[in-house]
Amino acid sequence: MTESELAARHRAVLPNWLALYYQEPIEIVRASGRRVTDAEGRTYLDFFAGILTNAIGYDVAEISDAVRAQLDTGVLHTSTLYLIRKQVELAEQIAELSGIPDAKVFFTNSGTEANETALMLATQYRRSNQVLALRNSYHGRAFATIGITGNRGWAASSLSPLKVSYVHGGYRYREPFGGLPDADYIKACAEDLRDVLQTTTAGDVAALIAEPIQGVGGFNVPPDGLFAAFKEVLDEYGILLISDEVQTGWGRTGEHFWGMRAHGVTPDAMTFAKGLGNGLAIGGVVARRDVMDSITANSISTFGGNPVSTAGAKATLDYLLDNDLQGNALKLGNHLIAGLRDLGERYDIVGDVRGKGLMIGVELVESGGKHPSPPNAAAVLEETRERGLLIGKGGLHNNVLRLAPPMTLTGEEADEALDILDASIAAVQEGTR
Repeated sequence: MTESELAARHRAVLPNWLALYYQEPIEIVRASGRRVTDAEGRTYLDFFAGILTNAIGYDVAEISDAVRAQLDTGVLHTSTLYLIRKQVELAEQIAELSGIPDAKVFFTNSGTEANETALMLATQYRRSNQVLALRNSYHGRAFATIGITGNRGWAASSLSPLKVSYVHGGYRYREPFGGLPDADYIKACAEDLRDVLQTTTAGDVAALIAEPIQGVGGFNVPPDGLFAAFKEVLDEYGILLISDEVQTGWGRTGEHFWGMRAHGVTPDAMTFAKGLGNGLAIGGVVARRDVMDSITANSISTFGGNPVSTAGAKATLDYLLDNDLQGNALKLGNHLIAGLRDLGERYDIVGDVRGKGLMIGVELVESGGKHPSPPNAAAVLEETRERGLLIGKGGLHNNVLRLAPPMTLTGEEADEALDILDASIAAVQEGTR
């Protein structure tokens, strides 16, 4: 069966809103290192890693062996009604790494479910259904998380179980305060937060939830210190800070193990998922003990923290730490950002290059201006695939290229990607004239 035939079957039985990349979608059937091969036998350098999920890359022996050892026991599932050794060991490790005093951990199956849990904890702890979120944010596709998503392109419904107010600080490239120096920008956003609290809420807000770097929103990076200024305001009201680390966690930003640490802030709760499982379904929340234990009703998780996922996640986390992949992300991320900014000087369809570590956004605009250009982004996506590179795409206007390769990336592979991006952007710019 060809990929085009499979795509036709996909469209016949799966929802129209389930997006597929490329005019001719591909099926990935094999992978090793940082490269994947499709059903037609074409091999690509993978710079999106299953949406930042294959953080270590593919076919990693230490992770495969851990999963295989668990499978060999015959125990794929027990539920949280029974003790799960790897769940306990992984929770202990994450609690310590979190930096949150006296932390507890709850495992889920995804980032969406993790954020739903964090919202439930915060609203229960504070006895309030009011939540603050950032404009242009994305936190998942369940009912509450869609309700707090500040990007209409990803919010399927205006209905929400929460009363949500949005603050500035997410998308500096196009925000009203964006042209200010860092210190003035931070001050303006903090004053906006205070004004929102005083004008659109009853004051007793449960939490502010924020991505340290917006993912789906286009890898938008606020200046370091923004969330420290926010935390000062939140503390005046007793409002919790939830850091959505689904994409920024595990050292991907290079400078810090958690994205929020760039701001010198310890949040009350953090959510995580994606890279922890290196492809296995796992997510979770790590929070202060009093916040985590504020739920008084009975609860379990059928699949969260299951033996297979936690065995693989423990091996992934150990591999990441043992091989200093955070340091590799910093080194190669700086190299990629410098190279991309050089491209930005040469091609005027590149409006902005931003990011930290191996989490980089390239915003494409119409030639000679700043107007967002989704067609240029779509064209570069196709051009890079033709040249053997898989990248992502997102942003409020769907005009941002998203680069997030596995954290085991090599210098040679980074240079290969830069060459492909150079040729691809050049081809698209030439075609727009």
